[in-house]
Amino acid sequence: MSGIDGKVVAITGASSGIGEATALLLAERGAQLVLGARRSERLEELVAGIEAAGGTAVQARTDVTRREDLHALVALAGARFGRLDVLVSNAGVGPISPLDDLRVDEWDAMVDVNVKGVLHGIAAALPVFRAQGSGQFITTASTAAFRVVPAMAVYAGTKFAVRALCEGLRQEAGDSLRVTTVSPGVTDTDFAEASTNDDVRAAIAGMRDRIAIPPEAIARAIAYAIEQPANVDVSEIVVRPTAQS
Repeated sequence: MSGIDGKVVAITGASSGIGEATALLLAERGAQLVLGARRSERLEELVAGIEAAGGTAVQARTDVTRREDLHALVALAGARFGRLDVLVSNAGVGPISPLDDLRVDEWDAMVDVNVKGVLHGIAAALPVFRAQGSGQFITTASTAAFRVVPAMAVYAGTKFAVRALCEGLRQEAGDSLRVTTVSPGVTDTDFAEASTNDDVRAAIAGMRDRIAIPPEAIARAIAYAIEQPANVDVSEIVVRPTAQS
């Protein structure tokens, strides 16, 4: 038995990358999963694979910019499993580019998904956690939440905001809720492909190909935070390649 076995865990952005790796690892360790993402077909394949391996998972198409989708995901956890123990807010976008590009629609998308999406998750799960008297928020931030570099000003701004929101939530949570922020460094996902600036996309992809760590490394950090005793709050974890400056 682990501190994960039997827990009901909802994950947004679960269809690929860190979200998918986290779902697979937690399923292996006995969690009951409620998976959300915009790509329904990928979610269906993931749930089928988890169930074929003996795990338990359900899924719902979830766009974190729609607050009703987060409420529906949390409600699905209650309907199928009777509770929700952990919300992993992992959905995020990163179409990074220099400010001079003036890609304002992409700036808006980062704010809507990376910041408002986290807030929508808090709004959906916090009343449930309060009613239960327990619960854990785990939110994926980034090493960009600690250091700003050219072309990443807006993305970093959203991740700085995520850290601020989670720290405020932690301070308000009291002694019955846990709040964890996990900040990945360069990870082997499709993050680079989001950039519509050719030079930036090539630079990020090149760095990924040289030094990236697998998404399973981030999944293990998330699992570590979940499996701690109820009175232990792992507030922040930074996981990055040893080669990343």
